[in-house]
Amino acid sequence: MKITRIETIPVRVPIKPELAIRSGRGGSHLVSPFLLVKLHTNEGIVGLGEVSCTPRWSGEDQVTAAHFINTYFAPLLVGESFDCSRPLRGRPEAPVDEIERLSAKFAAAVAGNYFTKAALEMALWDIVGKAHGKPVWEILLAGSGEQGAGSKNSESSLLAARSSPRVVPTKWSVSGVEPAKAAEIAAWAATQGFSTMKVKVGIDPDGDLARVRAVRDAVGTQVKLGVDANGGWLTPQIAIETIHRLCKECDIYFAEQPVPAGDHDAMAEVRRNVSVPIIADESVWTLEDAKILARAEAADVFSIYIGKAGGIAPAREIAEFAQSVSIKCTIGSNLELGVGSAAMIHLALSTPGIDADTYPCDIIGPMFYEDDVLAEPLPISGGSARLHDRPGLGVELDDEKVERFRVR
Repeated sequence: MKITRIETIPVRVPIKPELAIRSGRGGSHLVSPFLLVKLHTNEGIVGLGEVSCTPRWSGEDQVTAAHFINTYFAPLLVGESFDCSRPLRGRPEAPVDEIERLSAKFAAAVAGNYFTKAALEMALWDIVGKAHGKPVWEILLAGSGEQGAGSKNSESSLLAARSSPRVVPTKWSVSGVEPAKAAEIAAWAATQGFSTMKVKVGIDPDGDLARVRAVRDAVGTQVKLGVDANGGWLTPQIAIETIHRLCKECDIYFAEQPVPAGDHDAMAEVRRNVSVPIIADESVWTLEDAKILARAEAADVFSIYIGKAGGIAPAREIAEFAQSVSIKCTIGSNLELGVGSAAMIHLALSTPGIDADTYPCDIIGPMFYEDDVLAEPLPISGGSARLHDRPGLGVELDDEKVERFRVR
């Protein structure tokens, strides 16, 4: 099989106004300027990817993503042979080898731009799954080096995964709006079935406390609450004092990215002085970031993204490292559309280091949009995310919807 063409489709998909996210990073996520990617092959198989980027978050948008793909990455990939012929039973790690080989061709061609690279990598996984008639999560488990390809442990893990319910627990994200509005959003989320939520904070300590208190009053004691500062508390002292108040008055059970990314000493200081787990999000993009945080003892949990890590395989490497040093993982979100969300579910289902039962994942992006670009929406609802039982990523685009949101 050969890659014959890479197609890039810029889309602009609006968020439901009442659910627009405001966070400690400033600004609001009102619309998603994403890029859909299609990897065409000479055998008619098309791999789908999604650059789920926003400039404030990743420094990328649909224009930069399309430029780097068309100018730098496509010349490296188009014409490349892609060996999907080897049977999974004989050597299940073979597809992983092929994806690593092809990903290495574009990984170093441009610095950073991880969300853009992730779209190409997830499209390669989609091609492999479709070529073998298997969902991506199953191929990932079959080829997991952690278990040993072809080993009895690997086979038993795969059989157990096939027979168990393929559901990823999820939590709702309450925007950093005024307390009454936050309470209204949280009450709605509870009616949808969410039993875990996080509230955006890091805007103003007193306002943060009022917001979380209003949410707690609205949802009662049965809903587990965490907070996400997005690095908005500028000093460890502010973070520590505010977390103490939130724990005492609102019974929170985690605090995410309490201080600005990059200051691992500050994160560690916060962690030493509070009673709830600290989740690193903006601080952990790469495997090296994860190792630095671990050495600094700065986090109890990593929030990993396929986009931040540059692909499914790099995100799994972070989770595998975290598991080796007793750090848990969850999956964060930049409000991905259906293609990106599907990739996240495959990652969660195939990665033991992701503890979605304790720290439910943020695979909720499609719920924020009036409509998606998929022919059939993913079964994502209150508190859970599932997949269609189909090969590859298991999703296909709706051409009419894509055209409606396409940027000309």
